[in-house]
Amino acid sequence: MNNLIDFGEIKYQTETLFNEAIDHCKPQKEQILILGCSRVAGFDIGTAPNLEMAEIIIDTALTLTRQNRIFLAVQGCEHINRAIAIEFEAYQKYNFEEVNVLSTLKAGGACCELAYKKMTNPVMIEKVITDIGIDIGDTSVGMHVKFVQVPFKTKIKSVGKAHVSCLTSRPKLIGGNRASYK
Repeated sequence: MNNLIDFGEIKYQTETLFNEAIDHCKPQKEQILILGCSRVAGFDIGTAPNLEMAEIIIDTALTLTRQNRIFLAVQGCEHINRAIAIEFEAYQKYNFEEVNVLSTLKAGGACCELAYKKMTNPVMIEKVITDIGIDIGDTSVGMHVKFVQVPFKTKIKSVGKAHVSCLTSRPKLIGGNRASYK
């Protein structure tokens, strides 16, 4: 399978995607970016996890989120109820609820497993509500992005063979036709 994968291209796509999302959303220090990732090799969810691809994606994501002083949260798959790997510092700051589960290749997925292993002091939490979501492979990270979710386009449409979608959020517009908004 590896001879069909251009790892340099995966790194370029991931780096460009994260840089575009961060530039678009302009997150404040210690905001959380949620990442869901699956199907980069083009197979059905959960059928062909690839640690080499996951390592490129997670290393790139951790580097760029740390450089921008924001927290990376990585969603596992439905086999662990979409539990999330996150740094203990974010867990403490936002008073999240810890859960007792570890992501594996067959339950959670390669990206969540590697994120947990590569984070400085990781914990698994049940849910997060954040302002920025990157969804590689249609993993449904929208459930973790604040209402009102606003999709935005990036020049990167896929990472490997996985479709990409990105979300940010905005405050609700309330009032009526005489209301004013920022």
